Amino acid sequence: MTAEKIKQQLITFGNPEKAAHSKRFFKTGKGQYGEGDRFIGCTVPETRSVARVHYHTSFTELKKLLSDELHECRLCALMILVAQFQKADELKRSEIVDFYLGHTSRINNWDLVDYSSYQIIGEWLKNKEDRSLLYTLAQSSLLWEQRIAMVSTMAFIRNNDFADTIHLSELFLTHRHDLMQKACGWMLREVGKRDEAVLASFLERFHQVMPRTMLRYAIERLAPEKKGYYMQRPK
Repeated sequence: MTAEKIKQQLITFGNPEKAAHSKRFFKTGKGQYGEGDRFIGCTVPETRSVARVHYHTSFTELKKLLSDELHECRLCALMILVAQFQKADELKRSEIVDFYLGHTSRINNWDLVDYSSYQIIGEWLKNKEDRSLLYTLAQSSLLWEQRIAMVSTMAFIRNNDFADTIHLSELFLTHRHDLMQKACGWMLREVGKRDEAVLASFLERFHQVMPRTMLRYAIERLAPEKKGYYMQRPK
């Protein structure tokens, strides 16, 4: 299946009202993180339904979809890529990871990162000792690569492996972009759901210097009195 035919199938689900909402929700205005992104108003389940029947799409056509101006085309490409990764052998997975890393500039909104990163990069690194790739991405000047590094640790967290989440959260402690503050807080919250003591240890060291957004996300599931303790302490 060609990228153009997949795009046309997505367009059939287009909804102008939903597209207008998505433009606001994903901050596509001038100077915002999603500046210029375009939507057709295709829902995630509708996009997934198209991706599901085009599992065998080649890298050549997936590259075209990732290069498309329409957000839903890029999401569909990533959905196909995740499905391929889940069924691939080690060699094919390596190729998918290389392809993914070669197109991070087109994984250029938070939902695209959050859907794909832990299911590809995180799963790829989950059982590997060498996770230096995460720190290379974390040191990138590209916001989306930084978020890929952080959200990829979800795969480790689900395996009760928290070290990289903690290290990266410390590395991003002074990050000024709210998308990274939210990502770090989210991953810390996920750690806390599995081992509150690990989260508490991090918070005791850093809650006075954490950005408020990161802190609020991290403590969201704590008991009210614990939330109050961390939020009311002087900055």
